[in-house]
Amino acid sequence: MKVREPELIVIGAGLAGSEAAWQAAQRGVRVTLYEMRPIKQTPAHVSDRFAELVCSNSLGSVQPERAPGIQKAELTRLGSLILACAQATAVPAGGSLAVGREAFGDLVTSLVSAHPHITVVRAEMTTIPTDIPTIVASGPLTSDALSADLARLIGQEYMYFYDALSPIVAADSIDMSLAFRGARYGNSASAAGDYINCPLDKTQYAEFVEALAAAQTITLRTFEQEMWKSEHFFEGCLPVEILARRGSQALAFGPMSPIGLTDPHTGRRPWAVVQLRQDNLAGTLYNLVGFQTNLTWGEQKRVFGLIPGLAGAEFLRYGMMHRNTFINAPRLLEPTMQFKGRSDLFFAGQITGVEGYVGNAGTGLLAGLNAARLIQGAAPLVLPPTTVMGSLCWYVTHCEADGFQPMKANFGLLPPLDPPVRHKQQRYRAYAARAQQDLETFISTHDFEATIVPTSS
Repeated sequence: MKVREPELIVIGAGLAGSEAAWQAAQRGVRVTLYEMRPIKQTPAHVSDRFAELVCSNSLGSVQPERAPGIQKAELTRLGSLILACAQATAVPAGGSLAVGREAFGDLVTSLVSAHPHITVVRAEMTTIPTDIPTIVASGPLTSDALSADLARLIGQEYMYFYDALSPIVAADSIDMSLAFRGARYGNSASAAGDYINCPLDKTQYAEFVEALAAAQTITLRTFEQEMWKSEHFFEGCLPVEILARRGSQALAFGPMSPIGLTDPHTGRRPWAVVQLRQDNLAGTLYNLVGFQTNLTWGEQKRVFGLIPGLAGAEFLRYGMMHRNTFINAPRLLEPTMQFKGRSDLFFAGQITGVEGYVGNAGTGLLAGLNAARLIQGAAPLVLPPTTVMGSLCWYVTHCEADGFQPMKANFGLLPPLDPPVRHKQQRYRAYAARAQQDLETFISTHDFEATIVPTSS
């Protein structure tokens, strides 16, 4: 281990922490990065890799006129470590950026660990340092000890929401005589299609929804039961059993929508479909898209086995639910990611209330950049709110604090166009053009230099 006095401490080597440590180190700051795994594991992680993806392996759309696509372009332009590693380990996913889960984590870990200005310490950080600039990127599964210290610091209780993971099955255990390859509307990088689709007819769908809605879920602790009853979790990650209980057609208009797909076995559009997306570079693992769940493992095997093509599927990871923790960012943070009560303390990642892998990495980039600037005597920067990443940071630090809930990148956060543009697609193109122009102005105004990520030899 490198022995030297750090100028910056980063707590947590997830997407945000890895990005933050990299950005600061690339600017010459001596960083000590604390990661408690594998000394102490979380309920959701399964490895000691940095930036481990515990939910989906997809980072979302790369379409240039959609908010997530613009957000990725912005962070790529700003020299994001996470985006560079994702692009280097990408797997086929149509119009989305999905990665080989293990290869992605391995690459981030190796690059961060080898950086000459980063010292990695595998130990739990139980308190926030008071005598050195610090970035808290401990994530949604912050340890109890650190959570208690954060609660002491912020002077209020944490808020919680609940997230759930999708199951993963072995590719060679899927019955392709019933399933088929394809992407909605033929939007695929390969001729065969990037997704495996399991089609259901009207009767099969009704039987599946009935079984799913009645299936047994994992017993929760008392405080979790109260939160679960109130459905206090992020809408974008609702367990499929909750959706099934909301109405018989909720899944057919949600993650099981068949729109844009034709079953080559019948030549018709299915009544509903379950899509599976490649989860590793080798193509041996596939996850059930949008099938986050809190069912018991036995019930997952039984109920998901009703899906045509998955009756004999080998489940290599069952879905599960875990606690996510976040602070009330509108009360506590500046759009620079600085804590309002202490200018040399920054927060980044999902603990800030930002949702989505790319949003987490983006707040890490901003926190790392601004921590380095503060240490080197420069003023911290605020991303233009007309950019997608800037609008997200602005929202979580300026929205109504009462009832604050996590938010992901979307066009609804952007300032209105002047003059307004009525046609939706034209409006999206205008948002994209304005974001790109304002980001370039930001870069030139602040003499910003994007870091270079050496993802290949």
